[in-house]
Amino acid sequence: MSISGFTFIKNGEILGYPFVESIKSLLPIVDEFVINIGESEDNTLEIIKNIQDPKIRIITSKWNDKMQDRGYVYGQQKMIAQFNCTGDWAFYLEGDEVIHENDYEKIINTCKKYKNDQDIEAIVFDYYHFYGNANSYLCSPGWYRKAPRIIKNSIRSYAPDGLFWLILDKNKTGRYPRAVHSNATIYHYGWVRSEEQMNLKSAKVQKYWGKKSKKIDYKEIDGNIIKEFKGTHPKVIQNWLPKDSTIFKVNPKHILTKKERKHRLMLKIEKMFGLELSKKHYKLVK
Repeated sequence: MSISGFTFIKNGEILGYPFVESIKSLLPIVDEFVINIGESEDNTLEIIKNIQDPKIRIITSKWNDKMQDRGYVYGQQKMIAQFNCTGDWAFYLEGDEVIHENDYEKIINTCKKYKNDQDIEAIVFDYYHFYGNANSYLCSPGWYRKAPRIIKNSIRSYAPDGLFWLILDKNKTGRYPRAVHSNATIYHYGWVRSEEQMNLKSAKVQKYWGKKSKKIDYKEIDGNIIKEFKGTHPKVIQNWLPKDSTIFKVNPKHILTKKERKHRLMLKIEKMFGLELSKKHYKLVK
């Protein structure tokens, strides 16, 4: 059995992505790591070359800035990397996502167990979305709690955007993949970066959704969805993390948006009926 890691990245240095830590977290369990590096304004390409791991295979690309429809350029760049994977499984990890070393065995065993199971097309992970600092994460149906990150590399799949896959059956109609849970977790640190870096990212990428960038203020969020993290962070990311020792404090006078009010209602329904209402881009079958 073989596993290909893959990702895409552009301007990783100036946008504050922990992309080196992300790559290093996955290298121990993959046979190759395909990295599609977009033409950047910083030293992203050189930084990745300096990792100097023989598993890394670099592709360079130029993004189509005219493609500004719902983030589809992210799907394009994701698939450029995936189409170059040669493993039985293809493991997609974004530049602000990290794997915990405690989960390596779970991931490998899941891949081995379902390699030849035709009912299983993808493998799902739980998520920690850290916010503001390393001690705080978000728990809300507005933030996906689970997502497929490993896809079987022998089936016809494509990505409408960076987040998920569709499977093409014989009639070429797209559907979400049939999946099994890995019992492992992905640690997402995108919202731990400085507000300055996040606002620069917004200015550079919102155009790919046909939107204008809006100023990001971390404190303007529903404080009810911020929870204290009591676990351990992956070793590879610990030196990158800010050194705050308390849970992130929001603006106590924050006015809830329409979406936040909706998500509060959904949280109440979840608690009342034992449901999990966040978006699922997969069909869990085992």
